[in-house]
Amino acid sequence: MNVVIKVNDEIKEKMIEYYKDKVRDKKIPYVVFQAEEEDTVITMYESGKVMFQGTSADVDAAMWGVALENTKEKKDKAKEINKKYYDCNSVGSDEVGTGDYFGPIVVTATYVTKDDIEFLEKLGVGDSKKIDDSKILKIAPEIAKRVKYRSVILNNSEYNEKYTKDVNMNKIKAIMHNKVLYQLMTEEKPKVDYIIVDEFAREARYYDYIKEMPNIQRNITFMTKAEDKNLAVACGSIISRYLFLKEFDKICDELHIPLPKGAGRDVDTIGEEVVEKYGEEKLKDIAKLNFRNTERILHTMIY
Repeated sequence: MNVVIKVNDEIKEKMIEYYKDKVRDKKIPYVVFQAEEEDTVITMYESGKVMFQGTSADVDAAMWGVALENTKEKKDKAKEINKKYYDCNSVGSDEVGTGDYFGPIVVTATYVTKDDIEFLEKLGVGDSKKIDDSKILKIAPEIAKRVKYRSVILNNSEYNEKYTKDVNMNKIKAIMHNKVLYQLMTEEKPKVDYIIVDEFAREARYYDYIKEMPNIQRNITFMTKAEDKNLAVACGSIISRYLFLKEFDKICDELHIPLPKGAGRDVDTIGEEVVEKYGEEKLKDIAKLNFRNTERILHTMIY
């Protein structure tokens, strides 16, 4: 599948920053960069057009904009569809930590009813990526008191054991989403209009990832940018972020080193400091070793 979008200068800079650690080394004429994101190859052209190629191309493209062929009629219809996923009783799940070199992966599923909507709107609930951490720490406990939820935390040592050539990040996420969704649905037995997952893989691929699990949650609606369209997913995002921050702070306190979030060059600098102080083995406990940061950290160390 190929999807092409047009981006402005602001989105262009954000994409360059987001994909900088996934960029291919080869240079192509008139191309700003070419990167790999799981099943998708992303090519940004100097013209401002960006092509996404792969089985999840439409999912990855939807993070940044709409396909060029979309019309106003299609956009209006999309708004109408989105409203039904907002004003409803739903269970939704979202994850945090998959783009951070240091710290765990956290997935949370929450159950939000129509009666919860006004309360959540007053709190300012939305996508955790758009809310600063100080607000997350303030409102997440209030949300947790109001809505039913289930969370699972995968620490770094467990992640490094699970991540292999056959078990990639998306499979790990799928297993974690399935676990919290199944727990919430079977233990709380909520009456829902929809079960929604913020789409990171196509539906068929998602179920293929979890086909060997003993208990599988079905009847899921997958959608991109779900945290902006559904309050259950938004609450899942916020609670996951809250738990991530708490676990992240524990790691910092243990090391007596303030770790940076994300996977940028500042992470490499601190990673070198960690290895120098605690040894290479320490990275297995606090970092995702498959990230390119590991190679840079170890390669630049002076022995």
